[in-house]
This record gives sequence, structure tokens and C-alpha cells, in this order.
Amino acid sequence: MEITPFEFKSRLVLTELLGRRAATLPELVEGIRSVPLSSIYHHTHRFLQQHHFLSPEPPNDFAYWVTNMLNDEIAGEKLASIDVTQFLKLSDLRQRFLILMEEYLGTAINVNRQSPEGEEFHFMSSRIFVVPTGKIAGNIKEFRDFLKVVSIHSIYFHMFEAKLRLEKGDNDFSIWLRSAGKEEEAEQISRLDPYTFTLEGLRERLLKIVNNATS
Repeated sequence: MEITPFEFKSRLVLTELLGRRAATLPELVEGIRSVPLSSIYHHTHRFLQQHHFLSPEPPNDFAYWVTNMLNDEIAGEKLASIDVTQFLKLSDLRQRFLILMEEYLGTAINVNRQSPEGEEFHFMSSRIFVVPTGKIAGNIKEFRDFLKVVSIHSIYFHMFEAKLRLEKGDNDFSIWLRSAGKEEEAEQISRLDPYTFTLEGLRERLLKIVNNATS
């Protein structure tokens, strides 16, 4: 069976301020409604990128700000409860945030409490630059060997960004393994909840699965 080579890629990130901020929960909701989808991705994945040694990861930016700056623990818990792994499209993820918060705003009291001065929520976005690593695997064993040494940024790109930001419907590793006839291993990786691992822990789990494919 001829296998299409797998090219490991990595990413560089440029964070941009969008010039929009929120001091109350209704203002945050309106921001979530109107900012570009790249901002939704940034604020739901920034902790994963910057705190990849922590497990479990801290909550998304919206939940963190509402809980700690507005002191609204109920709204913060609702925002933190959203399971990002359920979504294949950022537009659907945005809509879930909006539905939860609109329901909450319709029943809660004191929803216009202000954040402390200087602690407003600043909407940001991430501009992603995809870069080659020079590592191209022509077979399963080469794939495994490169997986051992590529940076965590490469693992992040193929596991997280491919599925949600690029809306491929699955991670790059599973897509490639299926094309190589390794359906069982591809399915095992697809079923993983990558948000419950550190990125190094995720690498170790991936290697265990891929090792089975080489035996």
C-alpha cells in the first residue's frame, strides 16, 4: 500500500489587540457576538498554548475574567463548563457561549456589575503562521520517530488547530493514519480528549498508540 508522506508542520503566533473591551457581562456577550472567529479561538485556547505544562488546563479567558474580575462565579462556571472537544466549527462554539450567557442574563440579577478599573476584558486575536519543520515521514516508523522529537508547537498545530481552527473535522494524525490503513490507531487518537493532557503528556500518549501501529 502506497502511503502519502506526512509533513510535520509548526506554527508561529502573532497576538493582536482588536481595540474592543468589555467592563460588564452584557458587554462581554456583545463582544463574543461580533468579534472574528479567530478571537474566539484565541480566548478558548490561549491557556493551552501558554500553560502547556499544566494539567488540567485553566479555563477559557471568558470564564477566568467573569469569575475573577466580575466575581460572578455562577456565570464563570457556565462558561467554563463548555466542552470545546464537542465542536468542529468555531461558529458553533461561539453560538454555544451566546446561548448560555443570554439565558443567564435573562434570569440573573446585578448583571451590570463593573470590573475594577484597569481590569476590563480586552478582546484579542491570533494571527497564525504555519511553518515547515523539514520532517516528512514516508512510513509509520518514520512518523513515530519524528513524533518523538518535533516541538510541542507542532503537536499542538496538528492536534488542535487542524480540527477546530482549520475545521478539518479531525486531527491531522488520525486523518493520516487512516489513509495509511491504521484505522484502529486513528480512531484511538480521535477519541482522545487532548485538553486533559499537557502537551508533553499528549505526546507520550500518542507515541503509545503509534507504537502499536508499528508492531
